[in-house]
Amino acid sequence: MTNWATRGFVAVDWGSTARRAYAVDAGGRITDEMEDDAGTLTLARGDFPASVAALRERFGAAPLLMAGMVGSNRGWVEAPYVPCPATLPDLAQHLCWPDDTAAIVPGLSFHQGTQADVMRGEEVQVFGLDALEKRGGRTLICHPGTHAKWIELDEGRVQRFRTVMTGELFSLLKRHSILADLLAGPASVGPAFLDGVACGFESGALSADLFGVRAGVLLGARQREDAASRVSGLLIGCDIRTGLGWSDAADEIAVLGRGSLTELYAAALDHVGRRTRRVDGAAAFVAGMRAIAETIS
Repeated sequence: MTNWATRGFVAVDWGSTARRAYAVDAGGRITDEMEDDAGTLTLARGDFPASVAALRERFGAAPLLMAGMVGSNRGWVEAPYVPCPATLPDLAQHLCWPDDTAAIVPGLSFHQGTQADVMRGEEVQVFGLDALEKRGGRTLICHPGTHAKWIELDEGRVQRFRTVMTGELFSLLKRHSILADLLAGPASVGPAFLDGVACGFESGALSADLFGVRAGVLLGARQREDAASRVSGLLIGCDIRTGLGWSDAADEIAVLGRGSLTELYAAALDHVGRRTRRVDGAAAFVAGMRAIAETIS
């Protein structure tokens, strides 16, 4: 009996605010793709059948393999977390089936002592990176995002992970803080960003350093146009301090995700003396979903 990968399928990365779908043919090639803003937070539970029907109309009769927040308690059908340590076959054994031609990949959970954490969607990219690189051994993965993840992968097994709310904090500061009027511009790699990274990585006084951005502009010690980059640097510096202090899995960090964020994190890690390699998150997602599809008959 053929599996989904050899028949062709649609891989859906369904997040809180956006949805991305890729038609993957029997050879693993992406033949069609789309992205829209139909994230799970925009839909009521009763809206999902119609939204899925629209996907099927768009992509035809191929089966749907979905991951991300579509499997959360705010999604179509809840897919319970698989506890770490976990492998790709562990995920495949716990797929949730809303119907015969749609499956939802469960997320991962980690709980040890007082530390508890969860992820949905990033796990597919992590296993996809493993499938693409075939390096084996231990790898520390940095996955930037609204909720950045630091993930230990050991011989194809996610051992543990930790989440840092860096992207969400930047968004909140940009919209609701006393710094809001300074953060309208984009953050980019440059002296202000790298200075912020060094300060965030070394200081341990994030809230004070953030207020110092405003004070520096008011007193003429810093340029207004550098504020967004410095604040981003402070937050990311603090983020990587957490990630690197939490794990000694590797000398080289795999920075996994989309362009602009991976650029910022890779630059920050390089600035504090850590070697990095950047991995495209979309390619890793499709590779991970194809590896799962190979287990489905």
